[in-house]
Amino acid sequence: MSTVKETVEVDVPVHTAYNQWTQFEEFPNFMEGVEEITQLDDRHNHWTTKIGGVRREFDTEIIDQLPDERVTWRTTSGDLGQKGTVRFQRVDDTHTRVELVMDIEPSGAAEKAADLLGTIDRRVKGDMKRFKKYIEERGAESGAWRGRIKPGDTSGPI
Repeated sequence: MSTVKETVEVDVPVHTAYNQWTQFEEFPNFMEGVEEITQLDDRHNHWTTKIGGVRREFDTEIIDQLPDERVTWRTTSGDLGQKGTVRFQRVDDTHTRVELVMDIEPSGAAEKAADLLGTIDRRVKGDMKRFKKYIEERGAESGAWRGRIKPGDTSGPI
């Protein structure tokens, strides 16, 4: 398993950066290789990606979400093993540090080679730079979901 970590500072308040990140269906606007995300409910998303000509579909589950602080997820289907956390840290009233940490288990020879060559790391770094540009150019979030999901709680958001 490989761990990828990237941090960017965005020129928007923490609530704006966090709110935009909760708009999962907008990820194709700044994530390379992500064709579509369908939000199934407050916890679950279905992803369609196409990377290096390989199309994959998989589902993710949000396992911890605290407004203006963090979103943690894991894959629940497909052959891609992934879990991650994005954290939001207020720098001042108009700046936020966004840190993404992902653990990725490449499957197949092509993904393992891409991992060894640093392709996955470069893609994540690029996605974070594109998120920075996306939110700064917008200046405001396109929507928000500010519910609380606690680890281990399967009853639904609070």
